Amino acid sequence: MVSTLMPKATAVWLVANTTLTFEQIADFCGLHKLEVQAIADGDVAMSIVGLDPVFNGQLSAEEIKRCEIDSAARLKMLKSSIQLPAVKMRGAKYTPVSKRGDKPDAIAYLLKNFPELAHSQIVKLIGTTKTTIVSVRDRTHWNSANIKPQNPVMLGLCKQSDLDAAVQKAQKKSKKTAKEAAVEELGM
Repeated sequence: MVSTLMPKATAVWLVANTTLTFEQIADFCGLHKLEVQAIADGDVAMSIVGLDPVFNGQLSAEEIKRCEIDSAARLKMLKSSIQLPAVKMRGAKYTPVSKRGDKPDAIAYLLKNFPELAHSQIVKLIGTTKTTIVSVRDRTHWNSANIKPQNPVMLGLCKQSDLDAAVQKAQKKSKKTAKEAAVEELGM
């Protein structure tokens, strides 16, 4: 269910400007009925300025009137024509000190089992650097004698869904370049 924008401010406006029941307002705003009653009594949200849900496009005036007439009716939020972007976690990925030593093992696993992965994809998956990937690949890493390929998902360095998505993307890209090379070879 889509939640209201600034639920307490919306509840303040609905309490002040409509004859809706506390239960209707609480249901629409995602608050408890007693919290809405406290807003009406002035115990809670005294300094919050009310937010008009009609002006914001969350409700229509007709919807409010319909629910004012029938106290058993529930407010229904308007469908928004604006498509909200998917929430993505961005920023540096923190790896605990205890797992940092596992990164070369995970890199070795990815290089061995998924050679089509680009360096940039491995960097995003594991949170490492390109120089570390190159040193593991060339066996010039300072700890190369002790590196044993291990699944990064089992080590807790990435999610299985992220790994699968990266592998599929890399496979599509490698198929595309193989087709282009075949077409170029036939053309010459």
